[in-house]
Amino acid sequence: MNIYIHNEISVRELDSKLLIGVLAASRGHQVLISSSEIIEKGQRRKILVPGIFHTKSLTPTNSKVKRHQSMIDNNFLVTSIDEEGGLLDYGYENYAKFRYSDLTLQQCSAIFTWGSEDVETLKKIYSSYASKIHKTGSARVDLWKTDFLEYWGYPKNAPKKPFLLVSTNMKPYRKRPFIETMRLNKLKGDYERLSNFHDNQLKSLGESCFLTAAFIEAIKYLSSKNEKYDIVVRPHPTDDINSWKIAFDGFKNVHVIKEGAISSWINKAFAVMHNGCTTAFETLISKKPLITYLPFEQKYTREITSNFATVNELGHCVKSLDELSKTINHIFETPQHEKNKFKNIKNPEIISKKIYLDDELSAIKIIKIWESLDNKLLSQSNNWIKFKIFLNLMRINKFVGNLLKKISLSKNNKINENIKFPKLNKRDIIERVDKLKNILSINSSVKCKILSERTILIKNFKK
Repeated sequence: MNIYIHNEISVRELDSKLLIGVLAASRGHQVLISSSEIIEKGQRRKILVPGIFHTKSLTPTNSKVKRHQSMIDNNFLVTSIDEEGGLLDYGYENYAKFRYSDLTLQQCSAIFTWGSEDVETLKKIYSSYASKIHKTGSARVDLWKTDFLEYWGYPKNAPKKPFLLVSTNMKPYRKRPFIETMRLNKLKGDYERLSNFHDNQLKSLGESCFLTAAFIEAIKYLSSKNEKYDIVVRPHPTDDINSWKIAFDGFKNVHVIKEGAISSWINKAFAVMHNGCTTAFETLISKKPLITYLPFEQKYTREITSNFATVNELGHCVKSLDELSKTINHIFETPQHEKNKFKNIKNPEIISKKIYLDDELSAIKIIKIWESLDNKLLSQSNNWIKFKIFLNLMRINKFVGNLLKKISLSKNNKINENIKFPKLNKRDIIERVDKLKNILSINSSVKCKILSERTILIKNFKK
């Protein structure tokens, strides 16, 4: 069967998609991981034969509805798991109405969910499509389990000293300016679909600026108060890293590092500090100490809630600089045998509600559902040589187009780079696939080929 997986933010989701790809290839399927643009153009020109198109969300924008309908008309099937997950939201109902619609669920052959809360809410709101909605869990969570510690290894460019990881999820340093975000929201119809959306955006941005300033102050305070450990600041994938570096210029024990998946940094940090970040879930599932810094009362931060907790009530919650320093020092100085006891603590109820954890990998659950959808049309053979020629032509056309833009545009205009899906490093991707094969004890005939700077093919090359 042909499986085409849409990759958007590489640093967040590519590893889980490689996991799915390796497992699917070991079961005889051919898996292509690429951008939605490449997959869409390939199927429109009938260079890619029908298969499963697995996408990262079902937000009911006009462009997405048209894309999915084009694929369905060409005998493709569409499946999805929402990569955002709604993990930070208060409940799931608002998220379900914002990120899904009757039309997008009608187009989709299978919807995969993160846990009990989203599957139950989706089945309640979209009851006509309940049979399509499956509680599988996320393949990203598979990689948070201790079975995959070997996969992550030690992060590149990590400081020599033990380090505190600070995961940021603030808005002021985003590469995309707020006015561009507004334009995209307008095109997607968000302002028409959601009342007060623009006002809430502005209020959230303002509060996020205050929070960013408070975090910078806290990190500088911690930096000046200790010489025993270093601090690694992990910007959001869409942040401008130079803005964070400017903020900590001259602080030698503060390192702003964006490279690599955050899982490797969590696994090697002695603790993780956050505010309103999904990293909190991974930290606790990975059995690492979590510090939630709350410098002031927040009114516009997206938060989750069960009967008892929000994401900003997980871990050690601290509100002052002095309390923050004392808490981190206590964790740092706790003997290892005492830290090991933390691994036996049961996850809070909110995690079990939001995230489905099971002995069987979520990736396997997803693949089995794909297999139940299989038909003869989805298992035709692709001409990969022809597809690679097509990719080269796309690359040439893009180069020429960018060259013409540089000539015609003013000096102030720049060619947009793909900050979410940077160019692939062939050696790095092959190493990741080989690690997964080793951990999963998968036959060596399953291999990957890098077909272009943003396209990966994984298959059993003996077939």
